[in-house]
Amino acid sequence: MNYEQGNATHLKDKFWQAMKQSSFVMLQLGEDQDSAAPMTAQLDKDANSAIWFFTGRNSRFGAMGPATATYQSKTHDVFCRFSGVLSEETSRERLDKQWSNFVEAWFPGGKEDPNLLLMRMDLGEASIWAGELGVINTARMMLGMDVTNKIKGGHAEVNL
Repeated sequence: MNYEQGNATHLKDKFWQAMKQSSFVMLQLGEDQDSAAPMTAQLDKDANSAIWFFTGRNSRFGAMGPATATYQSKTHDVFCRFSGVLSEETSRERLDKQWSNFVEAWFPGGKEDPNLLLMRMDLGEASIWAGELGVINTARMMLGMDVTNKIKGGHAEVNL
């Protein structure tokens, strides 16, 4: 894959578009590798520097603090590792906005469940990789041919 520092804005936009299609990440608290778990990021098109997660107060994530998430798009052409800080979101308006039947399935006590915790992740640095293999490059890879400078995409270090 061509990893040159290229069009960072394009890659950032590509990441957010991919997240709209599938918002599942592996979330990890700080350096605690054992805390890594799949989580569903709750997005807001008007808030591109924060995402939200529902979890239980008694979960490992209830400790909050620095966190890292890793992401792979549904189509396997966008990858990202991003960091941020998890804190409790206390806005009832935000809770109502992010609430859905999918969340309620995990919290049958509803929005008043005493174990319910809505966390905001204020986003920081991110590494985004994107690549479009295509049929010809896939065939080249199957034959062990060099595709290093053939893949469209790139890599960027950005702030989300």
